[in-house]
Amino acid sequence: MNEAVRPPVEPILEIENLSISFFTRRGEIPAVMDFSCTVMPGEAMGIVGESGCGKSTVSLGVMRDLSNVGKIVGGRIKFQGRDMGDMSEEELRKIRGNKIAMIYQEPMASLNPAMKVGKQLMEVPLIHEKVSQDEAYQRSLEMLKAVRLPDPERVMKSYPHQLSGGQQQRIVIAMALLSKPALLLLDEPTTALDVTVEAGIVELVKGLGKEFGTSMIFVSHNLGLILETCDRITVMYSGEAVETGKVEDVFDRMRHPYTQGLFRSIPLPGADKNSRPLIAIPGQLPLPHERPKGCNFGPRCHHFVEGVCNAAEIPMVAVDGHENHYSRCVRFNEIDWQAVPEGAKTDKEPVKPGAPVLKIDELKKYYRVGGSEVFGGGEGRVVKANEAISFEARESETVAIVGESGCGKSTLAKVLLGLETASSGKITLANRDIQSTPVEERDVDTVSSIQMVFQNPFDTLNPSHSVGSQIIRTLEKFKIGKNVAERRQKMFDLLDLVKLPRAFAERMPRQLSGGQKQRIGVARAFAGRARVVVADEPVSALDVSVQAAVTELLMDIQRESKTTMLFISHDLSVVRYIADRVVVMYLGHIVEQGTTDQIFSPPYHPYTEALLSAIPIADTSVVKKRIVLEGEIPSAMNPPTGCPFQTRCRYKHLVPDNLCETKVPPLKDLGDGHKSLCWLSDEVLAKMEPVISFEKDNSESDAAGRASPAEDNEGTAA
Repeated sequence: MNEAVRPPVEPILEIENLSISFFTRRGEIPAVMDFSCTVMPGEAMGIVGESGCGKSTVSLGVMRDLSNVGKIVGGRIKFQGRDMGDMSEEELRKIRGNKIAMIYQEPMASLNPAMKVGKQLMEVPLIHEKVSQDEAYQRSLEMLKAVRLPDPERVMKSYPHQLSGGQQQRIVIAMALLSKPALLLLDEPTTALDVTVEAGIVELVKGLGKEFGTSMIFVSHNLGLILETCDRITVMYSGEAVETGKVEDVFDRMRHPYTQGLFRSIPLPGADKNSRPLIAIPGQLPLPHERPKGCNFGPRCHHFVEGVCNAAEIPMVAVDGHENHYSRCVRFNEIDWQAVPEGAKTDKEPVKPGAPVLKIDELKKYYRVGGSEVFGGGEGRVVKANEAISFEARESETVAIVGESGCGKSTLAKVLLGLETASSGKITLANRDIQSTPVEERDVDTVSSIQMVFQNPFDTLNPSHSVGSQIIRTLEKFKIGKNVAERRQKMFDLLDLVKLPRAFAERMPRQLSGGQKQRIGVARAFAGRARVVVADEPVSALDVSVQAAVTELLMDIQRESKTTMLFISHDLSVVRYIADRVVVMYLGHIVEQGTTDQIFSPPYHPYTEALLSAIPIADTSVVKKRIVLEGEIPSAMNPPTGCPFQTRCRYKHLVPDNLCETKVPPLKDLGDGHKSLCWLSDEVLAKMEPVISFEKDNSESDAAGRASPAEDNEGTAA
């Protein structure tokens, strides 16, 4: 970024051969080993890898925030030329929160719930710079404007709980930037946010980095975000840096098998669930005390050679032709980077959808709430969670339901499962009306016909019972099998189905990883030969490679059992890959629905267009239109008049007679079942351009064994 400016330039941060261990009753657990990286002034470094690889430990090591059990056992960290190991506690205290600031994943972890936002912001200049109250107030107010918070005076007087998640995260960013830090550490700062809010935060962080000249370390598992925000990248695996270099070099000519494995696990635009499925990384991350000799990635690597990869510790090796590009692999010059791993499925038979299994017609779900109803009296208010929802799903078809938090996706799922009953409208499951029948009144056949895979696999398993007994219990409930022996055999068949060893039947949930727990959740959902499976964000809590494995598993089982799947998600990359048809929801309404190709090509509903623009795509050849939505989603308790999206729509001025603000638009048929809830004229829709296009021929991406845009089935538009 600033490398050519007046050499030599001092690095802001130098990490040399850093090793960090945690000391527990069981002894020393090495969390980070031999980690090195350099961050120059104004530069953004991304650190990526799966859970447990040591990304967050590195940033906590920089902050010297390793609690009582963590300790730096080797190497050193130099900040602005000084070794932080030589600094006194007082010097470190002055630097922390002042010259080095950190933004955590969960904003409420950094905010005091009992203190007004203004007071918390003012503390930073008051404590670090000893300024007056007036100056502290003015600077806090200016910073709230800089992070684009509406009505900053009101925000200053608010408590954190009175603000949305996106607003809370902006306040944490404002707090971090108030001291004008030289280095900003961001640890998964957007994971808990909606995609459109995430897009705003990413744009904000990039802009502020340039404005204040702040250097950044961006810790994330999202490769698309790293491409959008960073200049350089370090990929970590099992406590070690395995590859580092400029973002373009690593993305276009990766030289470590683990980096390639990460890219093959994510649904880039060229991926296709039939002709080019995802390839998951086999095996699991080794536990710290079970790391293999030599290359840590060896047991999971398709290119492993006995006696070479496990002969000795592997150093970082320079990649010829690329400045400061290094890989912890001794074979990268011998590897055929285009070769598909042995045994990987590269072509799957497309499934033909059958007759409609689930029909939803004019479904409404309203909740009545009142400020003082708990204590009697008070005016009741209505929350319109679902408003006139209509669509159908056919046998063997995947219908994705997408939208931000609060759009009504999960309420719809609850009504389908009988956890809630509909206020009006009709739901027909295989010729049976179920909208008014709560789950406790549904017969066994109906309950087993519509099942759910939940977002968080940890909450769906009983910690006191073995995995096998929990699956057998489900089979008993669904009256499957005549006796214990038959049910036990069926339980083993289900473990085979979700590709888990039969020995797992005796294991307790705590002995399973997140991905393994989610597989058990899938096994239970399919235990009763479900006709419809509602998958509510089933892969969002999982690591990238595990996501790929669970996604492929769901589709393989669906192919075999001809199940209908409703896939609820906010991740449009996964939706584009997995779905046959897409339903886009906003504030309780369906604003657009159609085939996946229709939804990802213009003309778009203005909200769909913004959602597509917000997808971080880990492909350097992709060019995206930047559409950052202003404002928050309105409350379902007090929705806007007219079109539900009108308060955030950038096309509203093109519609005459104030229609957007006064009347709900009709459902416009755009042809072939493509429908949009919008007042925009055909002329305006016809002029819409693709949000995602391929304007750069990325020939080197083929060398890395990834999909090239030239091979993309969908041409140049998305």
